Order: sequence, then C-alpha cells, then structure tokens
Amino acid sequence: MLGALIKISSSPSCCSSSENRKAIMLSPVCLDKSRSFQFLFSGSKLQCSKTLDIKQLSSAKFRVSRGSKFRVFCDSKTQELQIRRCSPLLEKASLPSNGAPLSDEWKAVPDIWRSSAEKYGDQVALVDPYHDPPSTLTYKQLEQEILDFAEGLRVIGVKPEEKYALFADNSCRWLVADQGIMATGAINVVRGSRSAVKELLHIYNHSESVGLLIDNPEFFNRLAGKFCSNASMRFIVLLWGEKSRLANNETLGVPVFSYKEMVKLGRENRAALIDSLDARKGYRYEVIGSDDIATLVYTSGTTGNPKGVMLSHKNLLHQIENLGVLGPAKAGDRFLSMLPTWHTYERACEYFIFTRGIEQVYTTVRTLKDDLRNYKPDYMISVPLVYETLYSGIQKQISSSPNAIKLIVFSFIRISLAYTELKRIYEGLCLTRNPEEPSHIVSMFDYLWSKTIATILCPLHVLATKFVYKKIRSAIGIQKTAKSGGGSLPTHIEKFYEAIGLEVQNGYGLTETSPCIAGRRPYYNVLGSVGHPIPLTEFKVVDSETGEILPPGSKGIIKVRGPPVMKGYYKNPLATRQALDEYGWLNTGDIGWIAPHHSVGRSRRCGGVIVFEGRAKDTIVLSSGENVEPLEIEEAALRSTLIQQIVVIGQDQRRLGAVIVPNKDEALLAAKEASVVDADAVDLSKEQISSMLHEELRKWTYECSFQIGPILVVDEPFTSGLLTPTMKIRRDQVVAQYKEEIANLYK
Repeated sequence: MLGALIKISSSPSCCSSSENRKAIMLSPVCLDKSRSFQFLFSGSKLQCSKTLDIKQLSSAKFRVSRGSKFRVFCDSKTQELQIRRCSPLLEKASLPSNGAPLSDEWKAVPDIWRSSAEKYGDQVALVDPYHDPPSTLTYKQLEQEILDFAEGLRVIGVKPEEKYALFADNSCRWLVADQGIMATGAINVVRGSRSAVKELLHIYNHSESVGLLIDNPEFFNRLAGKFCSNASMRFIVLLWGEKSRLANNETLGVPVFSYKEMVKLGRENRAALIDSLDARKGYRYEVIGSDDIATLVYTSGTTGNPKGVMLSHKNLLHQIENLGVLGPAKAGDRFLSMLPTWHTYERACEYFIFTRGIEQVYTTVRTLKDDLRNYKPDYMISVPLVYETLYSGIQKQISSSPNAIKLIVFSFIRISLAYTELKRIYEGLCLTRNPEEPSHIVSMFDYLWSKTIATILCPLHVLATKFVYKKIRSAIGIQKTAKSGGGSLPTHIEKFYEAIGLEVQNGYGLTETSPCIAGRRPYYNVLGSVGHPIPLTEFKVVDSETGEILPPGSKGIIKVRGPPVMKGYYKNPLATRQALDEYGWLNTGDIGWIAPHHSVGRSRRCGGVIVFEGRAKDTIVLSSGENVEPLEIEEAALRSTLIQQIVVIGQDQRRLGAVIVPNKDEALLAAKEASVVDADAVDLSKEQISSMLHEELRKWTYECSFQIGPILVVDEPFTSGLLTPTMKIRRDQVVAQYKEEIANLYK
C-alpha cells in the first residue's frame, strides 16, 4: 500500500497557457523510481500520458490550489503486504478468484471442514464430556471454531511454514488447535502429556518451534523449569484452564493466551476483514499446496534415535480419501475416541470419520468401560492391549459365574470356535504361505466336509448368539466394528471375538506412512493377516541381505511405496536416505510376507494379504502401542557383572521381558558374599539366579523409561547363528530359538 506526499510548484513551461491546462508530475517511488507520470487536465477532465494502477495509490491525496499552471509531485513509500496463506476450500470466500471459479477439490487437510459443514451442518460432530466445560459441537460450529482459532493465531503472529509445538492430549480443543495451525499454512509439532520433559524439550528445540500450544496449566508448570530457560517461545496458548493457575514468574514475559481469547481475537478479526475492503488489501493471498508439510510427528522410526517425520497434506489426504475401503461408515454413526490424538492412526481415522458425518465421543482409559455401555459406539479404534483387557474381563466374569452357567457358556464358546474355523475353510479365508495350490479334488472335499459339519453346528451357534453372545456384546458396547492397530492382536483373542460375532479388524502402518497402508476388509477379514494394501499403495518383500525381491509366501523385509509415504525425516537427510531409496520405496524395518494367490481351496480368497511377523530392527512395540528402544535398557543392564548377555523382548506383549545369559561365576561369588548360599557351594539353582538377576535389573535400569518384567534365564551363551559377523546379537534369531519358552514366560 502506498502513502503519498504531494509537492506542488508552478511551472509555465509544462503546458500551454493558451489552453489553460494544468500538468501534474507524479513520481511514485514504490513502482519505479526512474519513471514519472504526467497528468494533463483541462477543467474537470483528467488525461494521463501513461496508465497508472490507481489501486496502488489508494492512499495518495491530491490537493490542487487555484492558479493557472502548476506541477504536482507525489513521493510515495511502500508498506509491505503481509502473506496470508489459506486452506483453499475452507477459506474459499476470502480468496480472490481473479475471475476463475475456485475448485471444490481438497488441497489441504482443513478443506474437509467446508465440505462436511455443507453436507452435515447441524448434525453433532463431537462430544467432549470430561473437560471443563463439557463441549458439544455441530459440524457448522466446528468449522467456525476452526476458522476463528486459525484467525486468532494469525493475529498473534503465526506465519506460514513456521513450526508450533502442540503438546496436549485428546480433546475437542486439540482438534481445533491442530486444524487451526494447519489452516494458516504453519506446521504443528505434536506430542502428549505423558512424554518426559526432556523428550518434549528435545522435540521443541530440534523442530525449531517458535510457539507453544499446551493442554493445561498443570502440564505447563511441569515443563516450565526447563522450557523457559532452554527454549525460545514467542507465545503460549492454554487450551484448557485459566492463566491464573500458571506458576508465578515461570513465563518470563512470554505472552500467554487462553483458548477463549484466541477464538475471540479470531472472530473479531474475521469480522473486521469482512467489513473492510482496505483491511483485506493489506494482504497477499496464497493457498496451501498439497505437497506442503502439514505436521511433524516425532517417532523412533525404523532405526536409531527419535526422528521428526514430515507428513504433507497430500499424505494425510490420501488416508482421508481411502480409509473408507476398510469398512462402511455412514452419517449418524458414533465413534468412540480414546487413543492419543497425536498417534497418527487415531489422527488419520478421525479426519476420515469427520468427512462421513459421524459423531465422535471422547473418552479416557478410566471411563472407557462406562462409555462403551452408555454411548454404545458403532466403531472404536484402539491398540491390542484394550481388546486384551476386555477379553480378560469377560473371561473373569464367566469364570466367576456358578458352575452350571460357566460350563454352558464355555461349551457354547468351544462350539462357536469350531463353527467359525470351519466357516473360514469353506469360505476360503484360511491363511497359508504355501505357494502350491491344492488339487480340485482335495479342495472339493475340504469344502464339503467343512460345510457339512458347520451346518450341523450352526443351530447351536445361533442359540449361543441369541442367549449368550448378545449379552457379551452388549456388555462390551461396540455395535459394528472394532479396529486394532499399533501391534498384532493375539490369535486366540481374535478367534474369540469372531466366535461371539464382534468383528475386529487389524490394520498395519507406521508413522512414516501416515500411517495406514494395509487393513482387513469386512468381507476379507483374514485372521493372522493385516489385510490387503489400501488403494495406490504398493508392497514388496525383499531379502534382508541381498535386497532381492522375494516371491509370495517368502518371509523378508517389507517395503512400501505410494502417496502415504512421508517426505522424509526433518533435518536428517542421512536417516531419510537410509529409510527411503531413490525409487520411493520405504524400508519399514518389519519382517513379513505376502500371501500367495490360490484359485481353489481353503486359501482362495487370501491372495495378496500382508502378514506382519515382527520387527527386523530393534524397536519393540508393546500391546499398548508404545514404542520401546531396547538398546538403552540392555546397555544399562550390562553394567551388572552378573549379566553376560541380554536381549530385551516384548513385541505385542503388555510389558517387557528379557532373555538373559548370566555370568555364573560372578553370580556364585555374589551369592556367597550375600550369604545366599554356603561358602562351599559350587552352583546356584535357577530360582536363586533369577532372583538375583531381578535385583540387578532393578538396580541398574531404574532410570530407564521402561522396566523389565519376566525373565528367561538360559545356560548357553549366544554364539554362531545368534551373532552377526561384528558380534552383535541377532535379536530376531534369539526370539525364534526360544519361541516356546518366551510364550510360556508370558502365560
């Protein structure tokens, strides 16, 4: 925008006195200092010897005094336009169209809110009953809340492409903040309140965040000591709670805004922009591109230390547009949300369900059982641990029943397990690694005998469904489908849920893949697998040593390529090159295989499903969905002179365990010194060694983030096939060798 200073001087030479014309010379500095523009006018008519864009001189004022001839000079100075980056469909009304109609296609994640507000308007979008105040928002209200919050962020100085830390737990305001940041073209860096302060500080500083949006005052007070002295914050936004509850003198002059203040600032500024054309002229409008980074999610990744995964709007939009293949979802259905929202599985699924007009209800681990009964959700997404806990609760309740009822219920369950097993055979949903097809005769016999016996058992299964399973499902509360991810669900639990008629569908993905890249379909719910790849996603399995592509049924390293694959690791090109090759294939770091295609037989409908068998690298994923890097724990434990070798285990389990080779000589010496055994003892029992090792683990690993539970003590050291050429322990081989013992360890 221009400001102008008018200088007027008489000049008889500038025009002809006989025509009584007046000349004005304008020298607009902002356009081109080398040019001047001559205006000639006679009476009320103004002529210009060169076209001038009047919009660029909107603040210039001309004062002409009486006289026959004069010259006017306009000296102008530039006021820089502010960049206003917008989500193109969400803020379609604010963007200049330049005569061309704007597309209704989603280009950025926040665009979904415009479409959903138009389709589902006054339907309830979300219910958040456990925060103060409790919140219920319709789709229209949610869209307006996001727009207001985004505008509030712009008012306090949020700029496109800058990073802002969003450290908060699952709530409606988390969602508004997440989408508000994205809608400004900025990048959010997400984490929850359970993370260690040291970890959060590392994430904040490594990501180069410049502002902090935090859950509540109590959470901030826990961070304040380290953050205020070791991090640079332009502002702090409290999503919940009052600013008065912040610890005194902890913010050190950093501006603090409450959620309500942000929304109010945004609402007022939006109204001012609508009312004032001049205010809108102060901006240069840009649209968010699909390839722009939307969020940074810190994860352990497939190798090494925590890394910041860069996910673009395109990555997340692929999830939103394609997760529908994993199951029908219709407007008015209810979804129970309990996972941390920064968990990419929960996050992507939430974005998806909001495009289908579904009502989302927030719950907590503490209130989950009550909310399942009270809200009776159609869908729930969770980690295996939750389904294991529900299963254990059901088993406990049945076991505590009178003997007659217990006998009847367990008999019904055994019958239904047999029925569903036979049903999978004749429906062709039995998983196999064998690439050779069975003969037509064998296939026909398989079909006939399984169908016949299943038909005999069917009336008993129907009876059990009516009088037993209906009550169990009612107690569980899930009406349609339960989704499981973040680890493998134990087979016996999957079979139990199948027997009682509750569909549990497993999926597969990583933070690096936005995350979902495979999932079981309702009509191809192949137990033991993670389902077929989602659309536009490619899989291959390669040999871990040679990189050679392996045929279906062969076990190797899973690689994936497609739209959901990340842009890379933030500020870590080396790790990016290690995980992503030049052709776009991501090394997942997981071991698995692709089911071979059969045209006949009990596996005829399983072809192409992905089977995940564990981590090729060191990261352990517990059934709670938590990622554990075992190296830290192992290194701490090896400080004990009683431990010769150790491998931490626990993939898909509730807690960590360990396989330990003890240093028997040191253990015996320590036992004698502690008077555990006589001075002339020559050996220790396994119970004595186990007890001493547990004490050593508590002593040396107490500072680690995770503690070891059950341990397996083995006599033979890890040698030959259990070690690499550089003498590193092959974790997967150790687990394979002691598979049965480990299984018994966790029983």
